[in-house]
Amino acid sequence: RAEQKEEQSIDLIGKNEVYGDIRHEVNVYVKVFTNSPFLVCMDLALSQERIIDPNYLWTGPDGRVLQGQSYVNLTETGKLMVMGFMVPMSGAYTCTLSHKVIETTTQEEIEMVEAYKFMVYAYREADHAYQVSVRFSTTACRLRNNDLFIKILKKILNSSISHLTCHITGSSYKCHSIRTPKDGLQYELFVHFLVNPFAPGWEEVCQEFPYDCEDVTNRRVRQAAERIGKFFHQLRQVLKYEFQAVPTIQYVDNSFSMTPIDSCRPGFGRNHHTHQNCASCCVVCGPGTYSPNNEVMCRTCARPEARMYGAKSCH
Repeated sequence: RAEQKEEQSIDLIGKNEVYGDIRHEVNVYVKVFTNSPFLVCMDLALSQERIIDPNYLWTGPDGRVLQGQSYVNLTETGKLMVMGFMVPMSGAYTCTLSHKVIETTTQEEIEMVEAYKFMVYAYREADHAYQVSVRFSTTACRLRNNDLFIKILKKILNSSISHLTCHITGSSYKCHSIRTPKDGLQYELFVHFLVNPFAPGWEEVCQEFPYDCEDVTNRRVRQAAERIGKFFHQLRQVLKYEFQAVPTIQYVDNSFSMTPIDSCRPGFGRNHHTHQNCASCCVVCGPGTYSPNNEVMCRTCARPEARMYGAKSCH
């Protein structure tokens, strides 16, 4: 992903190339463990011209010259690809292009120098979880069966999604008395829980797949959420039609709702202002910021002690 001018973006996507701009730095976003696009040491206009005796000098975030480094692919035309992108590789990549311009009349050679700066950031896809809300009618709020019902419900749901290494977390309920115009006073259980993809054993599942496993984790939790949605759809039929006696606790029709909740891994966060072109990404926390847990935003250090990218604390 590259932040570029709109008229250039179609040309860039097809070639997997990002052009520099002498007027400002260009933001580039690279998913961890993948290769960056080619960073081109010139702007789009200059790339359409003949260039005499070009010479390219690339330096990385630590100021080290990149020529000859094992993790880069440098072409003879000055294009740079950073391979197997890792968090510490984030930062400023600068290229200095020197070339000659020959005056037509005097044949005088003039040395031209242009500098291009690319800010390259590691990013991850957000981790997904699902917040579920559902309601049940009951005969009274102070009923021991209410607690028992919620425990059994949680157990059933966990067993139905355990093979996906997902589980139910943060489950809670409240009982409310509700007066309705038709039926008078009724009692309902308002149940909330989170479908979480990080059940014990999820790391082992991740190790079966190369590189990063957000895609696999997100696919599993989506399947788990779909199973739970199907369960409540069927539960309505079961409680309504298949019991000999009317159960004390009944599912409230159409009360099931599910909302996706995103989170970022420690050291990553979202920033719609700084990273507009990658607003849905979990971008590596920059120097002076950190993220200690699975929040969505990077926090700012009280003192700018975190000088690296991807800090999980300020020290």
